[in-house]
Order: sequence, then C-alpha cells, then structure tokens
Amino acid sequence: MTAIEVRRAKPDDAEALVRLRALMLEAMGMGEDIGGADAPWRDVAVRYFTEGLASPQTFVAFVVDDPEAGVVAGAAGHCNLHAPSPKDLSSTRGTVYNVSTEPAFRRRGLARACVVALLDWFRDETDVGQLELHATQAGDALYRALGFVASTYPAQRLVIVR
Repeated sequence: MTAIEVRRAKPDDAEALVRLRALMLEAMGMGEDIGGADAPWRDVAVRYFTEGLASPQTFVAFVVDDPEAGVVAGAAGHCNLHAPSPKDLSSTRGTVYNVSTEPAFRRRGLARACVVALLDWFRDETDVGQLELHATQAGDALYRALGFVASTYPAQRLVIVR
C-alpha cells in the first residue's frame, strides 16, 4: 500500500466491518469467546452495520481498502440522543467504535486515517457535542493524540438477562 485512501463504507461492507469487529473484540481481551465465522452474533452484527450504513445522518463507518485483501481497516460511529448539560448544550452525543486494522496492515496509520475521517464527519455533518469511546491499551495513545481525555466517570455495565 502507498497513499492512504479512506472511503465511506457502504452497506455491502457490513461483513468486512464484522470481521474487523471480531479482531477488535479479540484485542480488547474481554474474556469472551467470539466464536468462529458461524457464531450467531456475526449475523446480527451484519444486519446492524447494513441497517446503520443505510442511515447516513446518524451512522457512518470509514474504511481503507487494499487492492488484494479488500477492507483492511475501519472505524465506525453513530449519534445518539443525550440530555444537555452546562458544558454541553447539544442533545446529541457521538460514539466511536469498531476501530480495527488487519494485523498485517498495522502500524501504517490506517486506523488513524479512519478515525480522523470519522471525527471530521462528527464535526462537519452532525450536531454532536461530545464523543465517547472505549480504548484498548494499544489504541490509547492514538486517541489521546487526537484530543481524547480520560473520562471523569468510569463506564459501568449491567447485562440484562432475559
């Protein structure tokens, strides 16, 4: 690869985004088995990305292609409603996620280029007042270099069992 060419993902890129998501989930080391290519979550994720990419005002993903390998890096983001606060009068927040690069293509600035395109989209095409993300140790320096700071309030999670 030579020059980095970032493009906006299309609905037919959904499977590639799921493949990259699997890499990201493995890198996060959350102790979950992501399963093989036939794992049930992958079909749900393909539908999620396909539907999201069909809503370009609130959802976007940017990717980098290799002529032979196809999509090798990407980053996604979406807008969500959020109550305003004294420091953020916007009622829209953004979430950055699914930032991942195929192992053979890492350390070339591809993920950074995708995230920068994503940040440009949030700034230029949405009303988002703040962005949030969860970073791996490997990605932390990238996000800090782009201006992200640690949150005052750590994320917590409750899984609803049905």
